[in-house]
Amino acid sequence: MLSALVSTLYFGIMTSSYILFIGAVLIASCCQILLKKSADKHYTKKLQEYLNPLVIVAYSFLFLSSFLTILAYKNIPLKEGPIIQSMGYIIVLILSAVFLKEKITKNKLIGTFVILLGILIFTL
Repeated sequence: MLSALVSTLYFGIMTSSYILFIGAVLIASCCQILLKKSADKHYTKKLQEYLNPLVIVAYSFLFLSSFLTILAYKNIPLKEGPIIQSMGYIIVLILSAVFLKEKITKNKLIGTFVILLGILIFTL
């Protein structure tokens, strides 16, 4: 009875840690899109490039993403972290096509395939 309760609790902690980690990757990916949007704008002063709302929000959420990643690593094996984080490249590719209207070129698809292949090889 007690072992079933402990294993259920452990499974819940592990599951929430994976969700937390994936959420951190999603937040970081969205922040990259915000930073790219900010970089596409032209500013009259050099300081405005770094102290504008998009950049401040993006870096604030990147800090949050880093904090969530650290929390998730408490319950996730270290070897699985890079696998989850590499999903960010794929998410950024999709988000940049949707929000920045960037084309998904052949080279980007090849790069994404190489990332997925690396994940597959790493997990075997």
